[in-house]
Amino acid sequence: MSRDIAGTNNAPLTSELFHTKVYKPNQGRIVRQLTALAIWVVVALGCWSLYATLRGFLPAGSMLIPAIPMVALAIGVWIGYRLVNWPQFADFLIAVEAEMNKVTWPAKDELIRASVVVIFTIFFLAIALFLFDVVWQFIFNFLGVTS
Repeated sequence: MSRDIAGTNNAPLTSELFHTKVYKPNQGRIVRQLTALAIWVVVALGCWSLYATLRGFLPAGSMLIPAIPMVALAIGVWIGYRLVNWPQFADFLIAVEAEMNKVTWPAKDELIRASVVVIFTIFFLAIALFLFDVVWQFIFNFLGVTS
């Protein structure tokens, strides 16, 4: 019901792929740009991997080797751009940015103290687990359970 009040468009993503408009352009810009950038990086890495794979399967000099990844890259970039402007996903990203703006971030001194506590805790837990492993290994070897 709240979506109906807000006037959110519930159009499926497939129908949104063929629009060029930006949904609520002044809201959630940072998180939407970072999300689009992350999608584009994943698509680019996938296309690079596809290019390397195609070089091993197709004959050398084939025009398909660079063409297929380039077409996939163009489609992936467009889908990434449209995804962050899909009303349902854009509203979610706008809400994420609004919530992140409400967060009270710790001061530098508090951050350093908390990080030191976490690092020492992990270090001592790693030592404790190592010692448990050594003790149980000794017990099982003494009993002849392991070879």
